Amino acid sequence: MTAQFKFIIYICAAELFSMAGTMYFPALLPGFRAEWNLTNTEAGWINGIFYGGYAAFAPILVSLTDRFDPRRIYLFSAAVGAASMIGFGWLAEGTLSASAFRLLAGISLAGTYMPGVKVLSDHITGKGQSRSVAFYTATYGLGTALSVFLSGWITTWLHWRWTALLLSAGPLMAVIIFALSVEARKPQRPDMRPIWSYFDFRLALRNRLALGYTLGYAVHCWELFGFRTWVVAFLFFSLSLQPGSHYLSPQNLATLVVLAGVPASVLGNEGAVRWGRRLIVSLYMVASGLLGCVIGFCAGWPFGVVMGLCLLYGIAMMLDSGSLTAGVVAAAHDGERGITLAVYSFMGFGMAFLSPLAVGGILDITGGGTYGWGLALAALGIVSMSGPLWLRLFRNREAALYP
Repeated sequence: MTAQFKFIIYICAAELFSMAGTMYFPALLPGFRAEWNLTNTEAGWINGIFYGGYAAFAPILVSLTDRFDPRRIYLFSAAVGAASMIGFGWLAEGTLSASAFRLLAGISLAGTYMPGVKVLSDHITGKGQSRSVAFYTATYGLGTALSVFLSGWITTWLHWRWTALLLSAGPLMAVIIFALSVEARKPQRPDMRPIWSYFDFRLALRNRLALGYTLGYAVHCWELFGFRTWVVAFLFFSLSLQPGSHYLSPQNLATLVVLAGVPASVLGNEGAVRWGRRLIVSLYMVASGLLGCVIGFCAGWPFGVVMGLCLLYGIAMMLDSGSLTAGVVAAAHDGERGITLAVYSFMGFGMAFLSPLAVGGILDITGGGTYGWGLALAALGIVSMSGPLWLRLFRNREAALYP
């Protein structure tokens, strides 16, 4: 095993542990709605504020990786993630307090996920860079699946407060792994520029090729996180239409949906490398968007069919994930990778903040039911299908260098 491969494994393992609590609230959403008498809009807000915290702080934390050691930012942020889970388990009582701790969890993700990409791209160059980033983004999906599973499984044995406290051990493990595997180092291009110059986001916005991938990622996140946030509730709803059916718990089924997307992210990037990134990513987005437009209307179908459609949707949504991130990393100019990833994260997770809220609002307006779920999930798919437009509009002569 080469040193580079070991390094990739360590970084991916740290990311896996850091995400132990990311899907805690969505995985237990039906129980929280009942216990706290939440409306769908309130539930969407608590889910969305997690991504809102990410979107608000990623531009700051990721941009700083161009000037400061990303290792320090990662370790501090992972510790914040542990504190957010301890606080939720100890103090959360309703919409306001739950939102506060989910906001902290989102801030933690902002300081671990993309800074982890920055660490990888700083250490690994050439052809291996695209694959290492694709593996890392696939780890995000694996961490999401593990979080859903552990949240549901532990809560079958213990109260949800104890579940939150136990899941806080994950980010603490990430601190240990990252601290031992990543050496402290100075940024590649240290200089004496004022610190505020590292927040000049115009640098990233002027890079048309990177901006195309950024906007594509934004609509990808709208669909992906809108569905993942509500998939457990959707499966509960579908099962309620078929009370005689006996299946695994919705949390375990949702885990399978998320897991199905893990190899899809890696394989999707391989297809993009082989046949051209923008063309293949555009096909991925149209395919997943079409599924999103119909899946909610199928809630009353035999549950085995519904489950199969959810698995297929989970695969389709993740085909473009690694390709988009690898594309923006390759398109970023020297010395601007941190700020480019910051804008990329802000736009992506800004949409991830809005989409769970939009789904909850549509469900409340329509009164739920199959028609309401159909419209809510179709709203995700329609936006996703705009991705090819952004990739097409923001092409320039640099595109020949980064297909």
